[in-house]
Amino acid sequence: MRTKVAIIGAGPAGLLLGQLLHTYGIDNVILERHTPEYVLGRIRAGLLEEGTVALLDELGAGERAHHEGLVHQGIELAFGGERHRIDLHGATGKTVMIYGQTEVTLDLMNARRAAGLTSVYEAEHVN
Repeated sequence: MRTKVAIIGAGPAGLLLGQLLHTYGIDNVILERHTPEYVLGRIRAGLLEEGTVALLDELGAGERAHHEGLVHQGIELAFGGERHRIDLHGATGKTVMIYGQTEVTLDLMNARRAAGLTSVYEAEHVN
């Protein structure tokens, strides 16, 4: 196999990079030392800024986030026994979306598969 770029890691960052490179016509392969199931089993938080959601849309991986994600206009922080709301939309005109990193990873895996791109799982000696 010949490729211009090898990406180490099939987490959301590696998968997103692979989709971006593909969009710009740059051949790439993703190498991951674990199975897809293992990668999807790494549960992480998920708060996405508008720019990230727009990028997922541009790469063809944002549709499910719009159906299942929760859009918030602000956040609350709790400290000193009190809750403090930060109105992001009021301050910036922007929102955030609550959508799990695992779901983003799955959407990017599916977009990569649909585009016929190569991801090698259980690749030995990848660090």
